[in-house]
This record gives sequence, structure tokens and C-alpha cells, in this order.
Amino acid sequence: MELYPAIDLREGKCVRLVQGDYARETVYRGDPVAVADEFEAAGAPWLHVVDLDAARTGRPVNRDVVAAIVDAVGIPVQYGGGIRDDFSAEALLELGVARVVIGTKALEDPGLVRRLARRHPAQVAVGLDGRGGQLALRGWTERASLTLDDALAGLADAGVAAVVVTEIARDGTLAGPDLPGLGRVLDATDLDVIASGGVASVGDLRELCRLERRGRTLAGAVVGKALYEGRLSVEEAVAACAPSG
Repeated sequence: MELYPAIDLREGKCVRLVQGDYARETVYRGDPVAVADEFEAAGAPWLHVVDLDAARTGRPVNRDVVAAIVDAVGIPVQYGGGIRDDFSAEALLELGVARVVIGTKALEDPGLVRRLARRHPAQVAVGLDGRGGQLALRGWTERASLTLDDALAGLADAGVAAVVVTEIARDGTLAGPDLPGLGRVLDATDLDVIASGGVASVGDLRELCRLERRGRTLAGAVVGKALYEGRLSVEEAVAACAPSG
């Protein structure tokens, strides 16, 4: 299981929301590039960068910051937020983003995901964000008609590299990950699954690493608030993600 330290961008700053609520924002750092450098120096194998402004509006508000992060680090960057068409995805990949995560549009236009996955194998993932199995759209501000199970079934042969599954009720809360829900996801799909939401400790990461269904384990875990608030270090998190951690 690989660690994905999270860098959530809003108005050029590094922030965290609670349960996707834009009114419950904490600004942690004013220089996201410096944060990316620190995560890399501490041994992070990936970065998970989200443009919260773009997720809500569909406009690449923080594109220059994303480009600066990609230029500054030597580790792969996974990016999500506001990817609504082929052009926006291609532009991010041309910037040097290693993998794009398509959220809202993956549910509204499955053909977009399939086209991009054909052109860019291993570089396209789908973000499935929900509350109790009911998916959400547009920066978690709208409810989707599809359930998580419906979406996973539709992605089975889409060619995507992974699904990033977020339990919104736990995101930014430090309440621990949704282990039963993630277990159901592993049961329901053969795609790589990256877990997001709720991690607060080394113990949480160890539990995620041990989670197994049908001989399959999680491919990764996104961690944000716990790192920013000093609940654990990147070094500790990387070690906990190892099978022997």
C-alpha cells in the first residue's frame, strides 16, 4: 500500500476542509510548493493534489500552483479537481501530472473516462466520493443518482488505473477510515483501490494495510489532516503502509 500525502488547494493556499464543507476550511500553509518539497524529502512516494476551486467550478483556478508543484518534485503527482473534458485532462498530463483523477464527469460522461484511459494507460483514475454509498458531485456539493456499487460495476472494463474512494463523512475529521465500506469496495471490484478519508494515526494506516478481501488489499491511502496537525509524520506513515508496518 502506498502513501499519498494530500495537498488541497484553495485560492493558492494549502487547506483542509471538514466533510467537504467549504465553509469549514483551515488554512495550513501559504506555500503549497514548499509543502510538496517537504513531503518528498520525507520519503513520500506520491503526492495527491486537489484543486478545490476547480472541483466546485470546473475552472483551473490553481493551475499555476499545480504546475509549480510538478516542476519542483521528482515523485509522481496524482491530481483531481475540475476535470470536465478531454482538453482539461490532456492539459494536466502535458504539465507532467502522472495521473488524473476524474470525479463528477466520470459519472456523467463515462465515455470520457474510456477515451482517456485508452490514450493514457495507467494515467487515469476515477474519484468516487460519497456518503454511505451515495455518490456526490461538483466538489461534493450535489448528490448523484448513482450509488457506489453502480459506479464500480460501470468501471469494470473502462481501463482505468485505480479508483480513489472517499467517505465524505470521515474526510477531515480524524475519525478513522471506513474499514467496512472499503472492504465492500474490495469485494466489488478488481480495480486498484486508493482509500481516502479519516486517517488519524499510524494504527489507522496499519489497519488499512491489513484490510483484505478475496486476496486483494488496498493499493494506497490518502492522508491529509493527520500530517498537517502532527498526528503522524510522513516517515511514520510510509513505514505503516509497508506490509510489515
